[in-house]
Amino acid sequence: MTAEISNPWATLDELLGVEVVEAVDEGVGPVAFYGRCSTEDNQDPETSHGWQLSNAQKFVEPLGGRVVAEFFDVGQSRSVPWERRGEAARLLAALKNPARGWNAVVVGEGTRCWFGNQFSLVAPKFAAYGVELWVPELGGKFDPRNPSHKMLMSVLGGMSESERQHVQARVRAAMDAQVINEGRHQGGRAPYGYVVVDGGPHPNPRKAAEGYRLRVLAIDESAAEVVRRIFSEYLSGKGDRAIANELNRDGVPCPSARRPDQNRHRLADGWQGSSVRVILENPRYTGYAFFGRWVRHESLLDSDDVAAGHVTRFRRSTPDRVVRSRTPAHPAIVSVEEFTQAQLLRRSKAAGGLATARKSERGGRVTARTYLLRGLVRCGVCNRKMQGATIRKGAYYRCTARTMAPGSAQLADHPKTVNIREDAVVEAINGWIGRLFDPENVDATVAALVGSQDDGRSNAGGRDAVKRRLAEAEARLRRYQAAIGSGVDPAALVDVINQAQAERAAAKAELGNAPKEKAVSEAEVYAMIDSLGDLGTVLTEAKPVALERLYQALNLQLRYEPKELAVYATTSPRVGSVRVRGGT
Repeated sequence: MTAEISNPWATLDELLGVEVVEAVDEGVGPVAFYGRCSTEDNQDPETSHGWQLSNAQKFVEPLGGRVVAEFFDVGQSRSVPWERRGEAARLLAALKNPARGWNAVVVGEGTRCWFGNQFSLVAPKFAAYGVELWVPELGGKFDPRNPSHKMLMSVLGGMSESERQHVQARVRAAMDAQVINEGRHQGGRAPYGYVVVDGGPHPNPRKAAEGYRLRVLAIDESAAEVVRRIFSEYLSGKGDRAIANELNRDGVPCPSARRPDQNRHRLADGWQGSSVRVILENPRYTGYAFFGRWVRHESLLDSDDVAAGHVTRFRRSTPDRVVRSRTPAHPAIVSVEEFTQAQLLRRSKAAGGLATARKSERGGRVTARTYLLRGLVRCGVCNRKMQGATIRKGAYYRCTARTMAPGSAQLADHPKTVNIREDAVVEAINGWIGRLFDPENVDATVAALVGSQDDGRSNAGGRDAVKRRLAEAEARLRRYQAAIGSGVDPAALVDVINQAQAERAAAKAELGNAPKEKAVSEAEVYAMIDSLGDLGTVLTEAKPVALERLYQALNLQLRYEPKELAVYATTSPRVGSVRVRGGT
C-alpha cells in the first residue's frame, strides 16, 4: 500500500534534484517616451506634450515603468515617415546604442504616432534591438508573435489616416461656407495692393472672449494704384514682361521689396513677368472673396520607395474646388468688367500657341536711347509704323518701306527715304497739347470731345479684328474636317484642331463679353482730364518717362506726310471713340 502524496510536484522535484526558482516580477523598468503634435490646427506644443506624457506615465508606472528619456516631434504631420521626423529619427538612431539606458518605448496615443502602414515598417526595427513597444490602445506591450496585435495596430493606422482625412474635409467645408456666406478672409499673405486690418470682434463667441479679432482686407492705396496701372497697360496691349520692365524702370518697389516681412522667401530683386501674371490672374482684386484656388497635393518622395512617404506641393485647383463669396467682401481695386476683359485677352493670346504667347508677352527691347514716340508715328504713304533710329547722334523715325515685297503698289509712289526728327515733332506736339488743355481753351476741348462721341456704338475696329480671328478659326476647322473626309489620319490633326477650337471659343467669348461704349458727360470728361495730372508741369519739365506716359494716356497717334512735310496728330483720352484733330 503506497502512502498518500500531498504535493506530487514538490516530491518529484526533490527526487530529481530540480531546484525551483520563484518568478520575480521586476516591472517594465526604464522606458523612453515618444509623442508628436502638429501645429497646422493651432495645437499648443507644450499642452500636447504634457497630456501625452501624462497618459504614458499613467500607463506604465503601475507596471513598474519610469520614463527616463523623451522624444517629442513638434510641427510634424503624422503622414511623414519616422525616418523624416526629427525626434523620431533620433529615437531610431538611439536603438543602435547599447548604453541607451532603456529597453522599452511608450507612446501617449498610438494614432498620433503611426499613420497608415507606418507601424508595420517601424516595429521590426524595435524587435531587432530587443526594445519593447508599449501602446495604450493595446492595453500592454506589442507582441510581434500575436496576430491579433498586428491586426489591431493595422486598424489603428487606418483609423489615424481616416481621422486626418475627416478633419481635413470638415475644416475645408467650414472654410468654404465662411467664404461663400460671409466673405471672410481666411488668413495668409494679403494680395499686393491690400493690407490686413482689424475688423472687430471675432464672430465665434468663444474666440471673441479669448481676445481674438476678425481680420479683413483694406486697400493699400499706393500699391493699389500700381495694380490699376498693370491692368490698364495690359488691356492696352502690353505683355507681362513689358509691364514688369517699365515698373522696374520707374523704380516701383516689387511686392517682396514692399513687404519684406511677408516675403522672406523672395529675393526682392524687382518685378518679374511672373509677378505681373499673378496679379492679373488674381480675382480677389474685384472685391469678392475667393478660396481654394490652390490646393495641397501629396506626391511620393520616391516612386520606387513607397515607404519614404509623401511630400506636399501646391497645385492649381480644378474649377469645381474654387468658391466665391456671394457679395463683395472687401473694397475692389479693379472692376469685374476690367478683370473679365483681362482674362479674355489672356485666353485669346494663349489660343494662338507658344509662338503667339511669346510674341505678345515679351518685354520691350532695351535700347541706349528712349524714343518718346515709339509706336506712335505712322508713314502717311504706306501706313506702316515708323521705327526709331539714331542718325548723327539725333533721334529720328524712319519708314522701313524697303522691307515690303518688290513690285508692291505702295512702293510705286513711296519716297526712297522717309525720316522725321524727334525733337522737332515733340516740341510741336507739346505746344499743341499745351494749347488744347490750357485753362483758357479746356472748355472748348471738352466740348469737342463730347460732341465727337459715337453715341454709344461699340469700337468697330476692335470687334472687326475679333470677327476676323473667329472667321479664320472656323475656316481652318472646315479645312481640317475636309482633310479628314478625304482620308487624312485624324490623329495627325488632333493638335491643330484643338488649337483652332480654342481660338474660336476665345473669339466667341470676347465678342459676347465686349462691353458697349457709353456716351460720356462733360463732368466725366473734366474728371478724365484732371486724372492726367498737371500737364503744364509735365510739358515744362519734359522728363522722358513722364512724357511717354502722358502720350499713352492721351492715346496719341501721329501720321507723317512726307510730301507735305507735316505731321497730323490725333488724340483720344479714353473717351469712347473721340477724336480731336490738329495739325503740327
